[in-house]
Amino acid sequence: MKTYFVSFISFTLIFIGCKSNNNLKSNASEKSLPDKFIVVLGITQDAGYPQIGCQKECCKAFWDGKEEKKHVVSLAIVDRKANKYWLFEATPDITSQMQTVQSYLPTEDFSPDGVFITHAHIGHYTGLMEFGIEAMGAKAIPVFAMPVLDSFIRSNGPWSQLVVMNNITLTSLKADSPVVLSSSINVIPFKVPHRDELSETVGFKIESAKMKVLFIPDIDKWEKWDRDIVEEVSKVDLALLDATFYKNGELSGRDMSKIQHPFVEETMAKFSSLPDSIKSKVMFIHFNHTNPLLKKDSPEKKEVERNGFGVAEERMVIEL
Repeated sequence: MKTYFVSFISFTLIFIGCKSNNNLKSNASEKSLPDKFIVVLGITQDAGYPQIGCQKECCKAFWDGKEEKKHVVSLAIVDRKANKYWLFEATPDITSQMQTVQSYLPTEDFSPDGVFITHAHIGHYTGLMEFGIEAMGAKAIPVFAMPVLDSFIRSNGPWSQLVVMNNITLTSLKADSPVVLSSSINVIPFKVPHRDELSETVGFKIESAKMKVLFIPDIDKWEKWDRDIVEEVSKVDLALLDATFYKNGELSGRDMSKIQHPFVEETMAKFSSLPDSIKSKVMFIHFNHTNPLLKKDSPEKKEVERNGFGVAEERMVIEL
């Protein structure tokens, strides 16, 4: 497996392997991108980075010019030959994220060929509003959602207006049943335990002839899932896993035992005795603004990489 990092401005391309950057090329053109790929469009928890109202050092670093803005977690599948793309999550940052995807395609039509949504928390579906008549005025963009989420969107404004005005067309997903995007790409939703006030929650497995990628941006503790995360990771080539918080105690003044996300330290411990060939498949994503893995050169980020795991970066491209 290869991943690629693409600069949006200069289209400088860097090729790196799963575990190292020994095979590195710079100053390659945008044309060097693969025909089909996944691009990481965002890496943060729902509220982004910096987070509204945050006066802590973590967000002050952005206002002081020491850190760059990070977008809310999202992926896109891009098929350059077919001139199509599919979004995963409709985030509050969808405007700039769609602009990024557009830079890879020749068409002037910004409309995605589909949007897959994991659940009804603010960072994952509220970007749908940008398809409405007050903004894009989109025409029948397919939105793939599980049954409870489908019903929630149809039954609650302003989202229901998107359906009535035909800005979006809802397609109900079924757990563990593949959605065929093309002759070589399937997307399979699977249910995961999470804080499901408004809808169920799913992860997605993206499969091509070359790659299998697991995407689980939100989940409760691994022990609450009816599947074994180690076994699931062993079946794929890359796993983008929930890393909302790095460790217990990260949020001062809050009882983190009531926050069910698996801490990065817990996930690393679960995989610690496994060979590097398995650990190197794990790439962390969905970082809270307090998570030190957001920082360029944090000791925690270096520790994660020393332990054989990866940290997702925006504009990272994974060939399919």
